[in-house]
Amino acid sequence: MKRRNFVKKATLSSLATLIGAEIVFGNNMLKDYTPLALQETDPFKLFKKNKEMVVLNDKPWNIEAKANLLDDKITPNSKMFIRNNGRIPENIDVNNWTLTIDGEAVKNKKTYSLAELKSKFKQYTYQLTLECGGNGRSEFNPPAKGNQWTVGAVHCAEWTGIRLKDLLEDVGVKNNAVYIGYHSADTHLSGDPSKEPISRGAPMSKALQDETLLAFTMNGKDIPLAHGYPLRLVAGGWPASVSGKWVNRISIRNKIHDGTKMMGTAYRVPKNPVAPGEKVKDEDMKIIESMPVKSLITYPKTGATIKKETPLKIRGHAWAGELEVSKMEYSIDFGATWNKCLIEKPANRLAWQHFSATVNFPKNGYYEVWARATDSKGISQPMLLPGWNPKGYLNNACHRIAIKVI
Repeated sequence: MKRRNFVKKATLSSLATLIGAEIVFGNNMLKDYTPLALQETDPFKLFKKNKEMVVLNDKPWNIEAKANLLDDKITPNSKMFIRNNGRIPENIDVNNWTLTIDGEAVKNKKTYSLAELKSKFKQYTYQLTLECGGNGRSEFNPPAKGNQWTVGAVHCAEWTGIRLKDLLEDVGVKNNAVYIGYHSADTHLSGDPSKEPISRGAPMSKALQDETLLAFTMNGKDIPLAHGYPLRLVAGGWPASVSGKWVNRISIRNKIHDGTKMMGTAYRVPKNPVAPGEKVKDEDMKIIESMPVKSLITYPKTGATIKKETPLKIRGHAWAGELEVSKMEYSIDFGATWNKCLIEKPANRLAWQHFSATVNFPKNGYYEVWARATDSKGISQPMLLPGWNPKGYLNNACHRIAIKVI
């Protein structure tokens, strides 16, 4: 309210200062008009998000869920995190949207309309887990630069589209193909059309998996604009940055893709453990591929109070990148002992798995319920923060909720 009142009273020069640029033709503005750049936007209405979601950034938009909001087995749009690197595209003309396949290792460069993609290729539906590589960044010390995600930059929606491998077979791939890289319609925050906000990719082995889709719909409806409408790459189990939104071009490369945010510390971690705060050379970094084993208690909400001798039913989800979760456990004594949870099989490969358990507490007092998943290779979540890295990636420490028994 204070900001709106200030804007109403502001002079043209002060408005320009707030915006950071001269307001060309500003003398033509109506009295008390608030420039669009200064109008307050309600992100919950704009993106149809639950009002308990947490906005971390609006330039670009980055919004996360709280753990208890992710209780649905299939994540609805209203509770899905948003991670953007640039400006969301505007005025999308779906009837003229095209996807071009090019690159050094393509046999036949081709451009497809959306109608052609939908009619020419068989469509598939999968539940796929997408998690931001920086989910959990807020726990790193010394702090890592970037959006300070807690636990809510993860979701598992149901995606429908065509398999990328079917499209690549149609254009033909040369024997020297190494990587694919995507290009999208979002624009750089600077407004410079020559700069891409992000252009990442994946090795051919990931591109050719059955579950790697070019998706048209999410949870049975058109993909919401903030999540990639009208066409999105979805590569479950890897950092969500691999799943490019608003895709209009895919390049088949004869080398590791060198697009924006493929180099330096972006979505890369040290090859070997480093001391907190240590600088790491580029050659000592590796690209993040399959995400680590992880779990999340989604019910009850942390801080719950229950009555003495009342069993507590907990539930949540677990996932393990390219692998399956083979065991799920909980602890109420800070990890001294562990008890088994029931763990369901995934709906399909790369979907998260649902777990549940009934917890009994020995006496009144304060407790923490910790959750720990173990993947099919026998690797378990660490109880505390794993190794430090410059950008605060891959925090898969055990999730914990606070409980008070009275």
